[in-house]
Parts: sequence; structure tokens; C-alpha cells
Amino acid sequence: MNKPHLSRAFIYFAISLVLTTMFVLGCPLYISQEQLLLSLSIAGGKWMIQLFLAVALLRKRRSSFIHGMGRVCLIGSAVLIPYIISSWLDISDDTLFFFGSLVLAILVMVFRYYAEVARLNLSLGWWYSWLLSLALAFGLQITVVFHLF
Repeated sequence: MNKPHLSRAFIYFAISLVLTTMFVLGCPLYISQEQLLLSLSIAGGKWMIQLFLAVALLRKRRSSFIHGMGRVCLIGSAVLIPYIISSWLDISDDTLFFFGSLVLAILVMVFRYYAEVARLNLSLGWWYSWLLSLALAFGLQITVVFHLF
């Protein structure tokens, strides 16, 4: 295992967790602490599944893949910074701004995750499994967290 890669991945995921938490805390749609925690758990769960799969199934490229996943997660969370700043400074916590930021972050991560899979010459199954976990996480967010369906 490449310890510098894993150390950086841990830092990337930690910063991403802080940014994502600030993003969720700045959103007026969450009306309870339970919703906040559930939402963050679902978001983190999809990354944990991929980490578990990488540790269990990848050998030589495990460290590089985990490092790349951390980078993708951090890049996606960094896209949320304009909303975080605007909501925390009481400039705007508009719902459309929130959802626009979220959609942009997801799109950036979808393409970056694909690029990481391609860069490491992994099966597209890795990307498809992440897309599936993303779709499941979205479904859980709108049904369990926000009770829309």
C-alpha cells in the first residue's frame, strides 16, 4: 500500500466531510437534526461502499484508486463553496441555489469519477457501481430524508 496516497486520501475525505457538513447546515430545507445526520450518513455511505469494495477487490491499484476517490470527493465538495459562503454570510440560502450547487457538484463528480476509473484502467463496472450507489443515495434522500415520495 502506498501510505502517502492513503494519507492524502484521508485528508481529502476529511475536508470534504467538513465542506459537505457546512453545505447541509447552510440549507434551510433541513428542519431537524435527524434529517441532517441522516442526509450526511447517506452521502457518506456511498463513499464508504466504494472504499470497502476497493479494499476488498483491488490489489495493486487499491491505494491509487482510493486516493483518486478522495480527490473526486474533495473536488465535488469544493464546488459547494460558493453556496456555503453565501449561506453562512446570510447573502443567500436560496433553495434553487442549493439544488443548483448540488447538481453541479454531482455532475462534476460523475465525470471526475469516470476519469479516475479510466486513468487507472479499471473496469467501467467501478463507475457503474458508483452511479448505482449515487442513484440509491438520491432515492434515499428524497424518500427517507425529505419524505417526497
